[in-house]
Amino acid sequence: MASDPDCIFCKIVAGELPARKIDEDDRTITFMDINPGTHGHALVIPKEHSKDLLEIGPDDLAAVVQAAQRLARRMPEALGAEGVNLINSCGSVAWQTVFHFHMHVMPRYSYDTVRLPWTPGGGGERLDQAAEALRA
Repeated sequence: MASDPDCIFCKIVAGELPARKIDEDDRTITFMDINPGTHGHALVIPKEHSKDLLEIGPDDLAAVVQAAQRLARRMPEALGAEGVNLINSCGSVAWQTVFHFHMHVMPRYSYDTVRLPWTPGGGGERLDQAAEALRA
């Protein structure tokens, strides 16, 4: 299994750092985020090190998403969550701070203070340009 000796999430996988684990399977570990945005905010990581979304293999990505869904399904009853955000940041300009692929599973409540970091707006002609570039 590939790991990075300087990666804090790899150290959690190896048992070298503590974590409040919630779930674990052969490919993933789910644990509480130590800097939560909301009550119950957790992280799902692959056991094998992948830097980000662009690097993770399809089987590990599928396993992370399945583990995130398992957790999200428990949040309404267990925590009273009214919704759930799944968040992944890929690259430092996208707010990635730990460079081991991870998915935030953030339960949402009508009273929480987490807000979108942007104001959605119209794309106009740029939508067509982006679509064309992505189809190429």
